[in-house]
Amino acid sequence: MEQGSDVAIWPRMEPFLLGALQVAPPTKLSLHYLRKMAAYVRYREGCFPLLGWLMWRHIACGKLQLHEDLAWLYFETFDLLIGHPAEERLEWAENLSQCSSPRELDSQRSKLSVDTLQFLLFLFIQQLNRVSLRSSLIGEEWPSPRSRSPSSDREAKTSSQNKNWDDQAHLTFLQTHLCEMLELLVEPGQLSGSGQVLRDSQVSLEALQGLSFLLEGSVSCGKAIHPIHKLLSRAPFQAQAGYSKLTRSFSLHPLLAWLRQALVVNPFGISACLRSGKKLAWAQQVEGAIKRAKIARNTHLAPPGSKIVVMSQVFRQTLAKDSDKLAGANVKIHRCSDAFMYLLSPLKSVSLEKCHNSTIVLGPVQTSIHIQSCEKVRVVCVAGRLTIGSSSHCTIHTLTPTRPLLLPGNTALTLGPFHTHYPSLEDQMASVGLAVVPNAWDQPLLLGVEGTTPDSGSYRLLPPAEFCTLVVPFEMEGDTCEVPGGLPLLYQEALDQREKSIQDWQKTVKDTHLSKEQRRQFQALVEQKFHEWLLESGHRPELDSLIPPARPPRNTLTMATWKPGPKTPARK
Repeated sequence: MEQGSDVAIWPRMEPFLLGALQVAPPTKLSLHYLRKMAAYVRYREGCFPLLGWLMWRHIACGKLQLHEDLAWLYFETFDLLIGHPAEERLEWAENLSQCSSPRELDSQRSKLSVDTLQFLLFLFIQQLNRVSLRSSLIGEEWPSPRSRSPSSDREAKTSSQNKNWDDQAHLTFLQTHLCEMLELLVEPGQLSGSGQVLRDSQVSLEALQGLSFLLEGSVSCGKAIHPIHKLLSRAPFQAQAGYSKLTRSFSLHPLLAWLRQALVVNPFGISACLRSGKKLAWAQQVEGAIKRAKIARNTHLAPPGSKIVVMSQVFRQTLAKDSDKLAGANVKIHRCSDAFMYLLSPLKSVSLEKCHNSTIVLGPVQTSIHIQSCEKVRVVCVAGRLTIGSSSHCTIHTLTPTRPLLLPGNTALTLGPFHTHYPSLEDQMASVGLAVVPNAWDQPLLLGVEGTTPDSGSYRLLPPAEFCTLVVPFEMEGDTCEVPGGLPLLYQEALDQREKSIQDWQKTVKDTHLSKEQRRQFQALVEQKFHEWLLESGHRPELDSLIPPARPPRNTLTMATWKPGPKTPARK
C-alpha cells in the first residue's frame, strides 16, 4: 500500500461470529429490499437515527413479509451484540419476567430501540451464509477475489469450513460488498430512481459511525484500536479519503478506494490465534491423550471482543478450568470426542463443531452458544442464546432468556432444564447480565430458509421421569448451593419421588436386621452392580479421569470429596 500504508483496517469479529445466523437468509433481506428500507426509515418517525421495535415490526411484517417471530429474532440478536452493562441487562430481564400477557410483553419490547444504520448493516451481513448455486457446485464463492493460502492444514480445517469463524471470509465479504454497504449509509436523495448510487454521492461522518459496527483499525501498527469513524476524524486520513469540509462528508468513491486499500485480515482472528497463540494449561488430563489435542488462545494480547480460545481434537480426556484467561473469551471446541469438559468461567460465546460423544459443562455464556454438526453431545449451560444446527442425538440442559433457535438438519434433540450448580455460578451470571427469569428453555423456535417452520419432530422436551441433576465435582469459592432459580415443578416432583424411593429402600434394608456379615455381602453386591452400571452406561471413564493430579496447575479446579452413589457426576 502507498497512501494508506500507515493505517490498517479490519473486520470486527463479533458481528460476523455472533450476529450472522448460520442459515440462508430470507430473500426479502436482499440488497434490493434493504435499499428500500434504508430510504423508508429516513423519513418516518421512530425510525431514524434509532429504530424502535414497533416500527421494525411494521417494516418486517408489513413490507418485507417476514414472520413476527423472525422479525423479533433479528432485533433481539442485534441487541445481544450491543455492549449493554450487566446491570442494564438484569433490569431488562426483570421487566420482561413481570409481563403476564402478550400485550404487556409487546409494551415492554416497544421500549427497545437500535441504531438504524448499524441494524441495516447487520441485516445485510446475514448474506454471509447465503447459499450460492455456483458455490455448491464447485465449492468456492463466485465471484470471489480471495486467494486463500492457510499456513497449515490445521488452519484450513478449523477455520475455513465455518464462515462465522473464518476471518478470511469476513475480509472477502467486506471487499466484495463494501460499496453496497456504503450505499445503505447515503441519504436517499443521492440514489437514482432505480436505487443505484449516483457518482457524486456523499457519505457523512455521522453516517460512518454505522460502519464502525463492522470496521476498526489502528495506525502504524499501534496497539490502540479505534472504530473506523474515529480514524476518519483525523485530518491526514480525511484528505486521503475525499473529505470535504464544506459539505462535512466524504465523496463515496474516494472513500471506497481508501477503505479497500487499507483493509487487512483481522490480526486478532482465529488464523493468527492458531499460528501464534499461546497454549493453555489444563488440569485433569488423561496421560498420553494430550499430544493429540490442540489448545491455543490469544487472550494475552487481543482486545475485548476478540479474545479467542480454540480447543481442537480433545480425545478421551476430562478437562477442567476456572481462570481469568477464559473470562470474556470466545471459545471454539472443534472435533472433540469422548471428552468431558468443565469450563467454569464467564464466557463471551461458545461454538461446538463436529464433536461426538462428549459432555460440556459451561460457565455463563454472555451472548450465544452455537452447536453445529455434533452427535451424542450433552451440553449444560446458562446462555444469552442457544442455537443448534445439523446435530443429532444431543441433549442440552439450558437456562436462557431467549427461545432456543433450532436450525435445519437437526434430529433427535432433547431439551431439558438447567440442572446443576457450582459455588461461583450466580456471581458469574450477574457479572455478564444473565438472570434466572425469564427462562425460555422449553420454547424453541424452528427456523428454515424462509423463516419459522411448523415441523417439531426434530426435538423433544426431556420427560421428567428421565431427569436427574448433575453434580460439578470440584471445590470452588462462592455462595451458590442450588440450581439458580430452582427446577420446574414437574422435574422437582420427579426428583422428590425418586428421593422418597431411595429412603423407602433404605428403610426396607434397615428393617431386615441383617447381620454384620450379611451387611458386608450386601454392600459388596451393591458396589458390584454399581460398577457394572458404570461400564454399561459409559460413565466409568468420566469418573476415572477425575482423579486429581499430584500438583494441580494454578487457576485450575480442585476435586471435591465425593463418594460413588446417587449423586455421581453423571448420575443415571
